Amino acid sequence: MSKYATLRLAIDGPIARITLDRPEVRNAFDEVMIGELSRAADELAANDDVRVVVLTGSGKVFCAGADLNWMKKVANYSYEENLEDARVFAKMMEKLYRLPKATIAMVNGPCMGGGVGLVSTCDVVVASSEAAFALREILLGIAPATISPYVLRKIGERYARDYFLTGRKFDAARGCEIGLVDEVVAPGDLEAQTQRWARRFLRAGPSALRATKELINRVSWARIEDVQEYMAE
Repeated sequence: MSKYATLRLAIDGPIARITLDRPEVRNAFDEVMIGELSRAADELAANDDVRVVVLTGSGKVFCAGADLNWMKKVANYSYEENLEDARVFAKMMEKLYRLPKATIAMVNGPCMGGGVGLVSTCDVVVASSEAAFALREILLGIAPATISPYVLRKIGERYARDYFLTGRKFDAARGCEIGLVDEVVAPGDLEAQTQRWARRFLRAGPSALRATKELINRVSWARIEDVQEYMAE
């Protein structure tokens, strides 16, 4: 198993756990973490023994979004360098979204900006009642472009027009109401409820789960006539 500097990857039988591990900056991501998340996704996709992946954060925070020091550095990049950075981030998000395993976000605390994007790539989101969310990019003068395909799939256009355009915070209960979160539990129950979800997924056959995830990804936003042949195969 690969070694990582910004996250911990632990595998226990059929369940893997990715823990964002930069507590000194509230698990904010930079180019190193983005690269390591991409590498972890590749490693887990290739591991046939792993059937469920849990994504969480170390300490009391899930993810504060982008590291401000990294953002300052990126501000001095050329257009081409910024474009390449965005492509690398977008590819990492897509790998998590298309991971051929069941994925569970275990949101243990505040989840901001790109952290909401990471959560949105997961199949199921279990959040602590103490978690809070915000899409604050617009308050920094930028658009949440790279994470938008995944957040929109979770919350839809109606709520995106609110939370994308205002950057205001909302709690876990509101996250559940708008479709971002599947279940809200007391902090002390978060681990146990995440494990219950993992056991539910483990009842499915690995091949069937992989095929069904691909089916959802291909059919959900497609025109029926465009996917009829695929569905018949």
